[in-house]
Amino acid sequence: MFTVVRSLLVAALPVLASATPSLAQQAPATEAKEAAYTRAITERADKIVATLGTLPADKAPKVRDLIAGQYRQLSEVHEARKAQLAALKAKPQDEKTAAEAKQVEEKTTAALDKLHGKYLRQLGHQLTPAQVDQVKNGMTYNVLPITMAAYEDMLPTLTAAQKTQMQAWLTEAREHAMDAGTSQEKHAWFGKYKGRINNYLSAAGIDMNQAGKDWQARLAARKAESAAH
Repeated sequence: MFTVVRSLLVAALPVLASATPSLAQQAPATEAKEAAYTRAITERADKIVATLGTLPADKAPKVRDLIAGQYRQLSEVHEARKAQLAALKAKPQDEKTAAEAKQVEEKTTAALDKLHGKYLRQLGHQLTPAQVDQVKNGMTYNVLPITMAAYEDMLPTLTAAQKTQMQAWLTEAREHAMDAGTSQEKHAWFGKYKGRINNYLSAAGIDMNQAGKDWQARLAARKAESAAH
């Protein structure tokens, strides 16, 4: 009997051996992926820190680690949401599932809000308000200042009140975009608020379609003039 069992085990060894490498390779692959991600968010954070001017030697790495840490924690929250929603897709799509999906979204929003507040408090201990704004812009591809500058160039007759309102909406968009999980989601937040701004300006009597065409013509003329020189 023992001989038979041993023979069965020996016969099974090739099968076990063929399965083992895939399991053994999982840990190094996961470690390599984690190392690559750590490098990516650290480099991203370093680039943002570089825009803040000269910081004390002991402060720069602290700020970099705060930014990189925020990227990591945001990723964890978004990945958890993604996994939970994926699991719900496998369930019958009824009212119960819809309620569970809504709960996932609410918990995600609460987690992001908590992270957001804590992160800004930590940055505030290390940086000036102006530098914190630079970090926010760095995390959102500088869309706020770029967009505001574009509006002012396109519409040189904007009033101070209009500019103040537009700046407020773009700042609100940036607060949301900072916590988004992808570049597309970050830009989507700004897109939403730019739609609000366009409606606001249209209501004030500005023909945004014509203003856009006129602006593009001016940009083309500037480009041609620059090329000529």
